[in-house]
Amino acid sequence: MSIRNSSFEDDFRRKVCEEVVVLSQGLDRYIVQTPISFGDGDTLPIVLKRNGNDNWVLTDEGHTFLQLTYELDERDLKERNRREIIDRNLSAFGVQNVNGELILRIPNQGYGDALYSFIQALLKIDDIRYLSRDRVRSTFMSDFRTLMSALSTSDRITYDWHDSEHDPKANYPVDCRIIAEDSPLFIFALSTDERAAVAALSLLRFETWDLKFRGIGVYEDEESLSSRTIARFGDAAHKTFSSVAAASEGMPKFFPELRAAKT
Repeated sequence: MSIRNSSFEDDFRRKVCEEVVVLSQGLDRYIVQTPISFGDGDTLPIVLKRNGNDNWVLTDEGHTFLQLTYELDERDLKERNRREIIDRNLSAFGVQNVNGELILRIPNQGYGDALYSFIQALLKIDDIRYLSRDRVRSTFMSDFRTLMSALSTSDRITYDWHDSEHDPKANYPVDCRIIAEDSPLFIFALSTDERAAVAALSLLRFETWDLKFRGIGVYEDEESLSSRTIARFGDAAHKTFSSVAAASEGMPKFFPELRAAKT
């Protein structure tokens, strides 16, 4: 039977939100009910409990993945893009996957921040139930930005950059601009023929403005684009890489100033 209105429960609600209901179910174990639910109306499976190390944690006790298996095959959950989406969101919110149980440690009685992060993680993971196999969202742009951040320091990087003098309406944006010693690197994430074609036009436009730059293209999958598109962009660019993995290995070699910027 649930016990309500203990001093711990009142303290938790005061620190988090008055709309949160905390139900005691056993020693140092509480069901946390929030006004937020999954898209299908199911309540979020959130349990607050003390673990063996005398730390408080939030856990779904394995229910999130269990609910997903009602609509998705186990092989769907292991599909590469879905797995990457799950892993990326867990990492972003500091949630651990322990044999299918999602756990978030609460540091320094930061109940509010921890609960918000845990809710966000559960909702984002549950979103994959609405993605059919042929519509799983690509992680390419996320992987691209992760690589850029690894190559240089944040003060040298500008995403979605445009030349404010020549292009105040941002008609010719650059996915990533990195300040380098010789000249800035204009780096484009190329996932489709259309994006590659627009990037090639942008590089040619920059030349008419007499901008000093080095144009670089990183393909999501070079083999999926037409040979004509690849050739046109290659003619306009200084260097291209067939994938994020190839860029990760090749860019520090072709542009050694990137290594210097990180040291």
